[in-house]
Amino acid sequence: MSQRARILVAIVMLVALLGAVLGIEALRRLMNPASPSGDVTLSPGDSPIYLDEQLVAGFGPADLDQLETVSFVDAEKGKLQQGWLLYDVLLLHMEADVLMPEWSIVVSSSTEGTSAQLTWAEVKNEANMVMLTLTNRGTLKLVSLLEVMDTRDEWVVDADKIEIFSP
Repeated sequence: MSQRARILVAIVMLVALLGAVLGIEALRRLMNPASPSGDVTLSPGDSPIYLDEQLVAGFGPADLDQLETVSFVDAEKGKLQQGWLLYDVLLLHMEADVLMPEWSIVVSSSTEGTSAQLTWAEVKNEANMVMLTLTNRGTLKLVSLLEVMDTRDEWVVDADKIEIFSP
């Protein structure tokens, strides 16, 4: 085999290897589009969103400003609860078809030490009114019409973290 043929074979092998690496990376991104392509930087006041313990996004007040507000009157005190559907907040940073109905969504408060665990199916169902509202102090609280969250003791006050777990 001549020198020229060996060089040509080496170049073809390098191109094939590079194509395989790029193809595998593209396939990986297609299979998990919620994964960030780079480091996620949180601004002060942002709440992090994790997918299987990996930080994928953060949301803050500017994100909420672009969402439609919804409301309901809570049965316990008859007060209007107005805010943003958790479903809409998550869709700002994730693709709807990535999340499966049985996946767990955990919203927690580091200051109160409380959390609520719901499924994506429960969060996605608009009739459940799973939403983030503002407290009197300007922090977020998670409220809902779901039976597991229909009293104020079950709400997550000062919610500051969202975690999504695949089964």
